Amino acid sequence: MSQNAAWIAVDWGTTRLRAWAMSADDQVIEARSSDDGMVGLTQADFAPTLVRLMGDYLGRERMPVMACGMVGAKQGWAEAAYAAVPCAPPGIDQATRVQDAAFDLAILPGVKQDTPAEVMRGEETQIAGYLAQDPNFDGVLCLPGTHTKWVHISAGEIVSFRTAMTGELYALLSTQSILRHGVGEGWDEEVFAEAMSSTLSKPETLAMTLFNIRAEGLLHGLSPTAATARLSGLLIGAELAAMRPYWLGQRVVILGAEVLSKRYAAALQAQAVPAEMVGAEALTLAGLIAAQAHRKAAA
Repeated sequence: MSQNAAWIAVDWGTTRLRAWAMSADDQVIEARSSDDGMVGLTQADFAPTLVRLMGDYLGRERMPVMACGMVGAKQGWAEAAYAAVPCAPPGIDQATRVQDAAFDLAILPGVKQDTPAEVMRGEETQIAGYLAQDPNFDGVLCLPGTHTKWVHISAGEIVSFRTAMTGELYALLSTQSILRHGVGEGWDEEVFAEAMSSTLSKPETLAMTLFNIRAEGLLHGLSPTAATARLSGLLIGAELAAMRPYWLGQRVVILGAEVLSKRYAAALQAQAVPAEMVGAEALTLAGLIAAQAHRKAAA
């Protein structure tokens, strides 16, 4: 029999669903996850999917749920509007509210930028979680992933941000392009650093140097380990070249999974930028807890 939960925190992404049963004093009772991401669901599927994952925590009354991420997309449970920069990470006062038989749901909004056009959903909650622990932060937050975000923070606000599709490009090239025949497991730090430096200094060579991975595999026996590190290095180097205004001379904190964060940290360290690393999962939950605390205070 599950403990009684006072509320449920939800991070609903494109491909993954994460949920935490929370106590009245905002402590985690249990964390659960599934592969039921937004991309595989219709609007009518969201409530039953959350019931399947967390149903044994539900009681007779509607369960309060604080949610972020793609659950608020146009294809999600309910569309949550974007807050426009410059803005503090949006919270409960801008949330979209949905009630059904089981849940009293609040979906936190994303953030948009009109020029150049940019949007984020989910990352703003990680940012809120980080600022809750470092409210005086002034600098740049890098959130590496499928679509890496570079976010300028000043006076507690998101001032501007840019997105690089580096993670998605890596996935496509390593699984659906000719390069899939050469990449494999393992990692080579030296090869990564050399490739990253190459496209950081000459980003216009990216398309050409990508094919070199294939050619060197055929002609010179480039190992799958080296090919993997080179592909990652070339893409991250090109990203850093494009994002130079966001990291040059700035305090940079990387919010993300450890393996990917270490690659970005190593790339920045090579440019004499001593980036700090903070795990992102705990920050997402911290942002949801902060929003729930505001909801309780306003009740």
